[in-house]
Amino acid sequence: MEITDLKKYKGTTYEAEIDNQRKIYLHIDIITDFGIAKGMTLEREQLKKIIYASNFRRAYQYSLYCLDYRDYSAEEIYEKLMKTYKNEKLCLDVVRKLARADIINDKRYAEKLARRYVESKKYGLKRARREIMLKGIDEDTADEMLARYDEVFYENLVYLIESKYCRQLRDKNDRKEIEKVKGILFRYGYGFDDINRAVREYFENADLSED
Repeated sequence: MEITDLKKYKGTTYEAEIDNQRKIYLHIDIITDFGIAKGMTLEREQLKKIIYASNFRRAYQYSLYCLDYRDYSAEEIYEKLMKTYKNEKLCLDVVRKLARADIINDKRYAEKLARRYVESKKYGLKRARREIMLKGIDEDTADEMLARYDEVFYENLVYLIESKYCRQLRDKNDRKEIEKVKGILFRYGYGFDDINRAVREYFENADLSED
């Protein structure tokens, strides 16, 4: 196969014509790396390497573009790449390069997510773990990042009761409202043992303040 024409297409992209038929579009970096020039003869394997390198570069740049807007786990960015490039090896190679460069880091991302879900959203352990794992973080890493909040979870539960649901807990004999609040707190990710304890303590403290 011969490169029968090579010309600038637009910006830093060049159009390479092969055997007066097929056209491929390559970044100037690929042109330079492979020493591509008009009249150059290529073996089929050489052309495959060039095309792979070109696609890899595009996929890598696309990843950087996505990561400019928000963080991704390795699994998330892999799945995003697969939707566009449909090539497992290519996408895995891009993810590995991003990880080696510490551009993606699942532990760092999980730490950020844990802080958001626990400190800002006040989720309980179960909900926080589930939300983190939905982002492609493995369970061990999620648990490691959440372990530092062991004492915070109960404090958050008490805070939610006192600040957000106190109006629904005015009457300790109103079982319907109490169970409704407990159900909401359960969906926040708190266990029923902690919920029952926090609600009980809330009413006990309310009784003391009245006395």
